[in-house]
Amino acid sequence: MTIKTFLTSAAIALSLLSAIPSATLADGNRVVIDQFGIGNGVGGAQTGFHNRMTFDQGGWGNTAIATQDGAYNRMVIGQRGTGNGVVAAQTGACNIAGVAQFGTGNGVNIGQAGNCNAVGVIQTGRGNQATTRQIGSGNIAVIVQD
Repeated sequence: MTIKTFLTSAAIALSLLSAIPSATLADGNRVVIDQFGIGNGVGGAQTGFHNRMTFDQGGWGNTAIATQDGAYNRMVIGQRGTGNGVVAAQTGACNIAGVAQFGTGNGVNIGQAGNCNAVGVIQTGRGNQATTRQIGSGNIAVIVQD
């Protein structure tokens, strides 16, 4: 199975699950996916309660894979352009992650384990790569690249 097939299957599964209100809101978790363009893919998983995950892609060939395990975690991804990718994982409570990416071939890898960590990444242009790992509580990271 290719990554594209996996992401397509995951996106379809998530959209089918959204038709069952009791399953998608059983623990107050919420996933919002808006994709425009061609060949974009999303994969996501949530366990715990009151987690929020929002994807908004655009352009073409953008991919995002995200997981949340815990409570009250927030993740907003974004992307536009071509061939951008995000892999993000949150474990714990009250973590916040935002990504934006607008150009071509940008990549972000985020890992948050603990409580009340925050990371924001904005990348434009071409070929920017950002990786951040936050372990513990109260960590803050801001990355801006052009």
